[in-house]
Amino acid sequence: MQRIGYVLSDSFQMMALGTQAVFEFANQIHGSEYYAVDVYSPNGGDVRSSFGVSVATRPLTARSAADTWLVPGVLDPLVERSDPAVLTFLAGPGQRARRIAGLCTGGFVLAEAGLLNGRRATTHWLFADAMRERFPDITVEPDRIFVTDGPMWTSAGMTAGLDLALGLVEKDLGPDLTRSLAHKLVMPHRRSGGQTQHSEMLMLAPRSDRIQEALDFARRNLAQPIGVEELAEVAHLSPRQFSRVFTAETGESPAKAVEKLRLEAARTMIEQSRHSLDVVARETGFRDRRHLREVFVRGYGIPPQAVRRTARA
Repeated sequence: MQRIGYVLSDSFQMMALGTQAVFEFANQIHGSEYYAVDVYSPNGGDVRSSFGVSVATRPLTARSAADTWLVPGVLDPLVERSDPAVLTFLAGPGQRARRIAGLCTGGFVLAEAGLLNGRRATTHWLFADAMRERFPDITVEPDRIFVTDGPMWTSAGMTAGLDLALGLVEKDLGPDLTRSLAHKLVMPHRRSGGQTQHSEMLMLAPRSDRIQEALDFARRNLAQPIGVEELAEVAHLSPRQFSRVFTAETGESPAKAVEKLRLEAARTMIEQSRHSLDVVARETGFRDRRHLREVFVRGYGIPPQAVRRTARA
């Protein structure tokens, strides 16, 4: 049995506890109680979240033990400093654990405890620059869903904690069970740590279902030529109406939006697969690898080969 311990401080961010569902359903799919979850705080008893909800906890002592410690963050780590008792525990007895993870701004707690010195880490994009300035010994990767460096794991904001938790389960129980787990949690897919915090589908954020359906159609058919006529047909609008409504709702032209979706899909393939750039270009709808490189440099400021080298490292 693997013991998962959550370490809470006053005003912790409640959403971090939602990651417990990952371990709950992992047990269900595995068919046994592979994970046991406990919740701790420096003094034990009830601890109030940032939203005012209280959670019962066990007292954290030098004898507290877990295979993996998860440390939720707070709404603003620049204002709310970490509990000294938590820092003392993590810097000392807590390091007996196999892994320690900072969820969202919980990475600041790990950083203050000195656990991330000389390591790579991420946090919520809003506070990435502040982490870099406050802790210059940490290599902050602000555009990552989660980062693993040795026994230290850190995640980006909010829902990225679910991706980190799925990553922990995959390390323990393998990718097949994790795929079933993501499906059971009704997550569209299991995002790897290398993926960007920013999703083009979220950034475009259309208001109407018909424009959303057109974007979904585009994302499913990136390898094929996609014109305004095809998208307009999906949205049940004339091409002229569609272009006008699409731009009004997303702030982008249909052609530019499709290019961004292609670029995001290409980056994911480059980071997660060993396919050649020729294959990546073909599967994501670019004319050839030269066209892919051109758009990649324009969109990200670096060539696709640089992203692949970083992902492999």
